[in-house]
Formats: sequence, structure tokens, C-alpha cells
Amino acid sequence: MQALVDGEPSLLEVPRLRDWRKLLLEVGGTKAGLQISEEGRMEGWPAELNAPAIVGAAWQKQMAAAEAHNQPGAFTAFIGYEYTSWPGGSNLHRVVVFRDDMETLGETLPFSSFHSEDPEDLWRYLGEYEAKSGGRVLAIPHNGNLSNGLMFATETSGGEPIDADYAKRRARWEPITEVTQIKGDGEAHPFLSPDDEFADYETWDQGNFAGVEKEDAMLEHEYARSALKLGLQLHGELGANPFKFGMIGATDSHTALATADEDNFYGKHSAGMEPAGERMTNAVGKSGDVVTMGWQQAASGYAGVWAHENTRASIWDALARKEVYATTGPRITLRFFGGWSYADADAQSGDLATVGYAKGVPMGGDLPSRNDDGAPTFLIAALRDATGANLDRVQVVKGWRSEDGATHERVYDVAWSDADERRIDEDGRLAPVGSTVDRANATFTNAIGAAELRTVWSDPDFDPAQAAFYYVRVLEIPTPRWSDYDATVFGVDKPEEVRDLVHQDRAYSSPIWYTP
Repeated sequence: MQALVDGEPSLLEVPRLRDWRKLLLEVGGTKAGLQISEEGRMEGWPAELNAPAIVGAAWQKQMAAAEAHNQPGAFTAFIGYEYTSWPGGSNLHRVVVFRDDMETLGETLPFSSFHSEDPEDLWRYLGEYEAKSGGRVLAIPHNGNLSNGLMFATETSGGEPIDADYAKRRARWEPITEVTQIKGDGEAHPFLSPDDEFADYETWDQGNFAGVEKEDAMLEHEYARSALKLGLQLHGELGANPFKFGMIGATDSHTALATADEDNFYGKHSAGMEPAGERMTNAVGKSGDVVTMGWQQAASGYAGVWAHENTRASIWDALARKEVYATTGPRITLRFFGGWSYADADAQSGDLATVGYAKGVPMGGDLPSRNDDGAPTFLIAALRDATGANLDRVQVVKGWRSEDGATHERVYDVAWSDADERRIDEDGRLAPVGSTVDRANATFTNAIGAAELRTVWSDPDFDPAQAAFYYVRVLEIPTPRWSDYDATVFGVDKPEEVRDLVHQDRAYSSPIWYTP
């Protein structure tokens, strides 16, 4: 589009593009008359805009910008792009991240959904790039909650059951998944996890981008926890796990602003207005009868990466080995190690990381072979955001596959604040931490909760014959939601749907897997 604004001669030969340029120059934008077909394809997009010379020039500018701002040791800027596949309006987006510099990429152009909307074709492109350049690249799926059951499907795009080859290729090219972001949280869903009191968090489950409404059967193939369980099931059937992924967060705001804290949230972008009674309310999307309102945006999220140094190579390697975690906004520090011999005293070590690596594996890893008849032990430490809220609790989420092939899940409270006063009741639920939130004034205090929680936890229900995964979820104490802060700062009333929203920010570690 910049080439069009700049007056690229080959584009000005197309009457429609001349009209687009006129609108861009005179009013700063255009709806362009684009339509989405029943197959989810963008109709009316002139092929001239996809000419290699046009795409190549734009891509060279993007790569040069990344190179200009990459400062090893101080600030890392990756070369990458978004693969925006959305068949039938269902989100299959991936963020493609190269480990390499501009020289290594050379004349390589991005592979986009204009080439193919099938992620298998994207993986083929990634493999060809590595073989040709000697470089490294990975892809990160996001917003499975808008995929209407396609993101973690057990069939290919052609409708065939996935096989071991598919499973291995997906695990190879997509080692991590974006599990929380501005378009909703994707860790768990209350329909899938009815016993999890914290599963209904910033839930977007109306439908896909084309307004095709959600059906309950789709949900299992959209959320990270259920996908991890499907992975165990498929591994038992195929001998390979396509959904053996780590978890990160991101904003997807398309603004390059790292503003995902509740009290520092700038939204996505100005997208439009919708009538709401006698006033207009910001809406971020409308497809058919499905309207997504501005207040539904989640102030989320961040990717926590355990890297050796602040460089492309080191951070990319951490992404590839899944030693990463997600937060919904706060800069919580989270450590999670698994092994067979952690002792309670290890949780109080002054050098917890050294103990963690010496006795086991970090988040994203596989438990080593058992050395005795005991259950696995996990070393966990969570530290609050230095300028944020205290912590409520640390939980371990376990999923496992029983001998009959069925999968199961359970959430364990393993460490919590104010332990002398709070107990787990006869129903297995931990007493709530309470709340200091003054919603009218958008304030809270750290009079409750803990600055840090550490523990060593052993699985009380471990069965050595059952494949399993474990990941950590850390919850903050309740704080005002971003909509509370906005309403207070601007002196406006919140919509009825927002007034009773209870908010607890959180972090999710990447899993650790056990295979018999």
C-alpha cells in the first residue's frame, strides 16, 4: 500500500488502484470494497499488489528496520511477519519469526495466505528456507479461540485424519503457542473445565471473523489446555504429539506498543463505532450478528523468556526449546522445574535456578527417566511484578491419559498467600484471597496476598503408566480491570456488561511432560 501511495507506476496502470490511491491521499484510508467469500478468501484484492517486485521492496524495508534497531545485549528486534490465514473467517494466523539476519534471508520473500491458506504449506516453506539458507525459523499460532475448531483440529485442512508425519512436522515448526492476547484468553474455557473456578477469564467465544457462530463441539480444538490433552491422546495413537507446545502471551495490538498492563492499556486501534442505546460505543469488530465491543478487549499479554542473553540467537533458542511463559499483563517472574528428587529445602535456595537445572528440567522440557518408584517433584517460584499486585496463589494444572485412552485434567492449589488463615475446604477449594479493589476509584492495595510464593510439590495422584503434562498457573490478587481505570480517568459510566467483571491477572508456564 505504501508503494501505491508513493505512485509506483506499475500499480497506477490499474484503474481500481488509482481510485484507492486517490482515497488514501485525500481521506487517509479506504474500505476498498473488499468482500470475504464463503471460502474465506478476500475478493477484490488486485493481483498487482502481490507482484514479487512490490512485495520484495516492502519486505526489504521491514528487514532493514529490524536490522537498524537490533542492538545485541540491549534491544532485540527480530525479522518476522504474520501469516494471516483465515479460511471461512476462522483464525489460523501464525507469527513467523526468523533467527537470522537480513544477509541470511537474502532474496527470500514471505509466504502468505495469498499463496495458500493451509498451514502445512507454510511448514513446507519454512523447511525449504532452512534447507536453502542454513538459517532457522519457527511459527507461532495465535487466537485459537477464533478458529471455530480449526486451530487444534485432529484433521488436516483436506479433511483427512492427521498422521504421525503431520504430528511431527507441526511439533517441529510450531514449538510454542500464543495463549493469551488482546482478542481473548485461550488457556481454558468453562465449558471444557467446569470444575475450574478460574477458567472463565477474558473469554471470547461468540464466533469467528466471518460471524459464523460458535458451537460447543468446536471449543475442544481451540483452547490450550484441551489441545495439550488432545496431544496426549494423539501421541498414544500415532506415536507423535502435534500439540506439544510451550505457551507465551502477546498483544496483537498492531501498534508496537508494549502496553498490556491494566493501568496502561491503549487498546488495539480505532476500528469503528456501534449504536448502543442513545450513545455510540466503540466496537472492534462486527461480522453478521456477532459484534465484538471495545470493552471486551483484554489488556494482554507478554511473553516471558528464559534466555542466556538479550540477543536474537539466545531468545530464539529459548522460544524453540519452549523455556517460556505467558502473562496476561503483569511482569510476574515465574520459574518451574520438574524432576524426581527436589526436596522442600530447595524452594528456599538462594540460587534456585542452579538447583532447578541440576536436579531436573525447566518448563518446556520432558521429565527424565525415573530413577526410583517415587512420583515426580516440581520446584516452583513466582515473584510479583515489582510495581504491581501481590500474588494470590500458585496452581499446577495436570492433564493425563488413562489406560483406556481417555484424557483427564485436574487443578491443584500448591502454594498460596496468608496460608495461616486460608485453608482448602472439604470440596477441595481454597478459600478466596479477598479483595481490596475500590472499583469506583480504580484503586487497590497490597494489604493481602504475597510478594513471592515458592514451593516443592509432588504429584499425589501419579501413575507411572499414564502419560501426563504439568504446567503452572499463577494468580494475582484482584485488581481493577482496564475498563475500571478508563471509566475513572475519563469520568464515564461503564456499560452494564462491564460493571460486575471480576479481574485477576495471571501467568501460565510452559508445560513439563511425562512419558511412560
